[in-house]
Amino acid sequence: MENYRRFTAVDPYGRTWQIEFRWQQNGISIRHADTIDVKFQLMRGEDVMEKVIAAPHPDLLFVSKSLERQITDSWVMKLGALHLKEMLETDRDMEKTLVTANREDLMRHARKLQEPVPVRR
Repeated sequence: MENYRRFTAVDPYGRTWQIEFRWQQNGISIRHADTIDVKFQLMRGEDVMEKVIAAPHPDLLFVSKSLERQITDSWVMKLGALHLKEMLETDRDMEKTLVTANREDLMRHARKLQEPVPVRR
């Protein structure tokens, strides 16, 4: 994925969804949770949904320490975007508005972000 703020994903039913990043904030301020919440809006024609991906702070710390990288806003947004794209493509947890990504999910997404990006010519 080149743009984590606005991207598309295709669900298992062949429908293409436009996805846009809306906001990111500490979950403690809105729901007393030790998470960083990343909100996206999904659109397909007249259908519009909102999804919030919650990344637990202890799990983010574990992943960042394991991969020797800092936690940054852009990194957490990218993790949330990858998690949402995977959810949509597999139809996993799509009935939920708030989805908590677990440590294994965050690690998998973080490793994907470390993969080299092919050069376009």
